[in-house]
Amino acid sequence: MTATNQPLLAIVAADAPPRTKASSYPEPFASMMEGRIKRPLGDLFGLKNFGVNLTVLQPGAASALHHVHSRQEEFVYVIEGKPTLFLGETRQQLSPGHVVGFPANGAAHHLKNETASVVVILEIGDRSPGDQGSYPADDLMALMTPEGWSFTHKDGTPYPPNDSGEK
Repeated sequence: MTATNQPLLAIVAADAPPRTKASSYPEPFASMMEGRIKRPLGDLFGLKNFGVNLTVLQPGAASALHHVHSRQEEFVYVIEGKPTLFLGETRQQLSPGHVVGFPANGAAHHLKNETASVVVILEIGDRSPGDQGSYPADDLMALMTPEGWSFTHKDGTPYPPNDSGEK
């Protein structure tokens, strides 16, 4: 809804406001998301079953930590730039027009901008209740709760909460 309580009909995606907090990962992982700007497009329209983000990766920035979801499926469309896809142990440079999908319990994945130019991607993912995120390269586990993502060490010890619920 807009300030005048009229439903939002359409916007230019790049004009959508960015998230107020870059990441809800606990430190030291939150700092690793520097240079990533997410514009939560689906939230603007009240979408609850899946999320849509217009994400900008500045040179050197990553889309997320290397991860895999237990229930969530994700889809990425490259709009601008040439991000590197890290999928399991392989890597591939993508370019505008490339698409990639990540099924639940598939290979761990993330994108990184290893170029000197900006990367823009469209990310789509479902919001499956009880989803868990695993991070093979990091001492981190995530659980989707009704309040957002909750993070623990791999031994189950909780990290201090980061209040946005966004990854």
